[in-house]
Amino acid sequence: MASGIKDRVAIIGMGCTIFGERWDTGPEDLMVEAFEEAIADAGIERSRIEAAWMGNALDDINVGNSALPLAHALRLETIPVSRVENMCATGTEALRAATYAVASGAVDFALALGVEKLKDTGYGGLPLRTKGLANDLWMPYGSAPGTFAQLAGAYTAKHRVDPGDLKRAMAHVSWKSHRNGAKNTKAHLRKAVEMDAILSAPMIADPLGLYDCCGVSDGAACAIVTTPEIARSLGRLNPVTIKAIQLSASNGWEMSYGAWDGASVRNTQVAARRAYAEAGITDPRRDLSLTEVHDCFSVTELVTMEDLGLSDEGHAITDILDGRYDADGAIPCQIDGGLKCFGHPVGASGLRMAYEIYTQLEGRAGARQRDDVTLGLTHNLGGSPFNSVAAVSILGRLD
Repeated sequence: MASGIKDRVAIIGMGCTIFGERWDTGPEDLMVEAFEEAIADAGIERSRIEAAWMGNALDDINVGNSALPLAHALRLETIPVSRVENMCATGTEALRAATYAVASGAVDFALALGVEKLKDTGYGGLPLRTKGLANDLWMPYGSAPGTFAQLAGAYTAKHRVDPGDLKRAMAHVSWKSHRNGAKNTKAHLRKAVEMDAILSAPMIADPLGLYDCCGVSDGAACAIVTTPEIARSLGRLNPVTIKAIQLSASNGWEMSYGAWDGASVRNTQVAARRAYAEAGITDPRRDLSLTEVHDCFSVTELVTMEDLGLSDEGHAITDILDGRYDADGAIPCQIDGGLKCFGHPVGASGLRMAYEIYTQLEGRAGARQRDDVTLGLTHNLGGSPFNSVAAVSILGRLD
């Protein structure tokens, strides 16, 4: 019977580029920048990496949709390299593949790297190969803001909340992320924004205003994983380990039947339950030190707090406004600025989230360092609320 991968894989090195409009760099430069930090952190020779996975979702760097650009850029000599893509969960998908390779005993050292070079298209949103126009795979019913605005409308209707209260909670989510991002030297957006500016910003898709929407970025993030035993032999006496990686993909239920109310994301709920079980977590509100979630829009973070079981159903608004998820709150969320301010290079975002949790666990987060970090959670959401893939990972140290 399957027993999961809890504590069977350690992260010994991570790297992350500066996210932003990186006009002076190509995707290969971004891969090298993230890898050099990770390999220096790991303290091993490049030749010890035995397999690698590259996550890339939207840009055109691939040679025949392969991972050859990764092998070329990093000079990974004659090892297997694979390209993975799972919409906005692509970075976590790359980490999952590398983790499973080590956990299975197939290799001792594996590399996961996510990269995306999106700004060169000049388009402000997700620059799909249709040059920004929605397609049937990603957003079958319109734009990303329009789709997630429906999530906000359904949530308001189901829980009978005051639209003004929802708007204030969404504004608090964005206000918090901008304050956190201002302390992050690698973040795309490093400017705090006042609440009045958020509430009075131009409307994008009612009720989502300008500051309720994340932008897209250029960037890359990287992880090197091995076994805890090897990590100890390298001097990591209490290494950061992966407690769980779980992924749930829609089977079309949300769009095929009338049972779904549109006010939550089922795949996040399923992936979270599986991850908590794999990690041995019975009370996530007590056990989790901080979270990095897929805040593509402020309402998505709000709903995700309930889908992860961190807020009671219908009560995330109150918890957000009470500061539960602020940097000094009980369970900080997006302490690095999140997608909203750190940025969203799609293929890298899942690994960027892991990078922040890893950095916090290692006590290296500088001005944004949280005290007594023991367990951190990452969450990706790809696609739309009604046609999604969700990934939940939990990182900590050996029990």
